[in-house]
Amino acid sequence: MDSWLRDNPTVRNIRAAVADLNGQARGKRMPTRFAHKLTTDGSRMPMSVLNVDIWGEDIEDSPLVFASGDRDGVLMPTERGFVPMPWLANPSALLPMWMFLEDGTPFQGDPRHALKSVIDRFSEKGLRPVVATELEFYLIDDSGEDLQPPPSPRSGKRRLGGEVLSMRALDMFDDFFTELYDACEAMDIPAETAISEAGMGQYEINLVHTDDAMKAADDAWLFKLLIHGLARKHGFAASFMAKPYVEHTGTGMHTHFSILDEAGKNIFDNGGEEGTPALRHAIAGCIAAMPASMLILAPHGNSYERFTPGAHAPTGIAWAYENRTAAIRVPAGAHQARRIEHRVAGGDINPYLMLAAVLGAALVGLEDEMEAPAPITGSAYEADLPQLPTTWPDAIAAFESSELLYRILPRQLIRNFLMTKKQECQYYEELTEAERIDLYLDTV
Repeated sequence: MDSWLRDNPTVRNIRAAVADLNGQARGKRMPTRFAHKLTTDGSRMPMSVLNVDIWGEDIEDSPLVFASGDRDGVLMPTERGFVPMPWLANPSALLPMWMFLEDGTPFQGDPRHALKSVIDRFSEKGLRPVVATELEFYLIDDSGEDLQPPPSPRSGKRRLGGEVLSMRALDMFDDFFTELYDACEAMDIPAETAISEAGMGQYEINLVHTDDAMKAADDAWLFKLLIHGLARKHGFAASFMAKPYVEHTGTGMHTHFSILDEAGKNIFDNGGEEGTPALRHAIAGCIAAMPASMLILAPHGNSYERFTPGAHAPTGIAWAYENRTAAIRVPAGAHQARRIEHRVAGGDINPYLMLAAVLGAALVGLEDEMEAPAPITGSAYEADLPQLPTTWPDAIAAFESSELLYRILPRQLIRNFLMTKKQECQYYEELTEAERIDLYLDTV
């Protein structure tokens, strides 16, 4: 890791940061000359910091705070190493971290460790998930009283409607997207296709599939940090908020995954369109865990404004072949790439928790050889289906009552996340609509 700094002598300062339960980067800044301490000894930080709410406040009655003396954990660098921060004016680097106890044991309240545990369970069975993510976001001018799309630097005009797959909409912000791709390359984020989406000022960028699920989560987390910062550098905001505009489509984060065996063969591929029994077992696990994991897939108050019938976000619990109205879609295409597309999560998720919940649910389905219901045809919005929790309190209740989640996530993390969401839900009710938008626009 120190060799990266030697190869980048212009870097003047370091950020050492960890993802909290909401995916917020928490950490410290220091001059580069002290970076060797981070790479050898790590850094100390209260464990409770990974369990603060979306405002950055302690969780009331959390056992991590006063009951335990607000003890420190030890932050150590992840295998990612240093990455540049191209959105800042001064040459800087970010060192992603994760938290351990004094004896070197992983801190069970760290969402990155939760994903690592799921990946390790796959490995023990000789399996390896292949993961790709699709990240939707809005570009927003929030300088006035009302949110609106930023004016194009080329024409000075605003894009006041949705323009799906419009080249003109992309070209309006060519300088921004060019700099974004350059930054992704510098940060080793595999950004591929960019498209304009259905919402006013909405776009999507796909990150290429990888057989390293942890890297996929790291990439998504770093991408969100990058695009927030880079948009501000260009004079506007980028937001993964689930529903910044009432009248426009919400922001999702679709996840594609297949699973390889020890020989590198896709266990979902049977040489045809229908896929293997393992495909249906994994789908069954995802369906079984979907109501309880809704709080992870839609973690904020604003998240639930996205789930309205006919608005391109799933509301019924079902799966289908090549059908974007279903919560789980099996895309068409080459049989070697047979995979699951999980379509429930919003752009406002914590990537580590989201992938832990989705992949962990699929693993339970494989372990138990769960049977999936029949795939649907036609519109899922018009079918008589069991429904996802579509309010925050209902999602909290489903999360709290689930036994299945304990097979996927650490007990301590479940407790901490539940306390966090209960506190946020309570205070969210006291906010005006303007305060709610201000809360989520830059944070998620």
